Amino acid sequence: MRRLLLVSCSAVGVLALLPAGGAIAVELPVRKAGLWEMKVVSTGGPSSEMTMHQCTDETTDKDMSTAMSPVAKEICAKQEIQKTATGYVTDSVCGIAGVTVKSKAEITGDFNSAYTVKSTSHSEGGRAGAHDSTSTIEAKWVGACKADQKPGDIMMPGGMKMNIKDMQKLKALIPKQPAK
Repeated sequence: MRRLLLVSCSAVGVLALLPAGGAIAVELPVRKAGLWEMKVVSTGGPSSEMTMHQCTDETTDKDMSTAMSPVAKEICAKQEIQKTATGYVTDSVCGIAGVTVKSKAEITGDFNSAYTVKSTSHSEGGRAGAHDSTSTIEAKWVGACKADQKPGDIMMPGGMKMNIKDMQKLKALIPKQPAK
């Protein structure tokens, strides 16, 4: 269950970096349609390296931000994206299951062939207590989606396949945060 929660938090964190439908003035570009390989290298977490493949199209990238926006609004007290000379930077504070995560990320690349997300985060609360982590996502476009894939499909390590459109269903599993 803990691993599922961490994967879910990671997924929300990655999705928070995608265009945020109306909630944030600056939006990231939509990724080129097709199959994206995303290599995630982390420190301070349960797994140090993971490679995922995601099939996407313009509609799915836009829908992801719209679908995840309510989830992010529920769990994030702060979400900011700013355009820089070299790309974008994000700053967020999110909480889930008694854990508060403050993170910052730098995003560079063209969203047509490759992009990189370098992030640092500080977590407090929960069983693990306070700890820091870093992660780098190196994403590259690898071509058309495979015949058995549809936009939104994410192929995880070990052959697990999920569709990002189902992430909205996770909202029901997120404990409500107490009013502050």
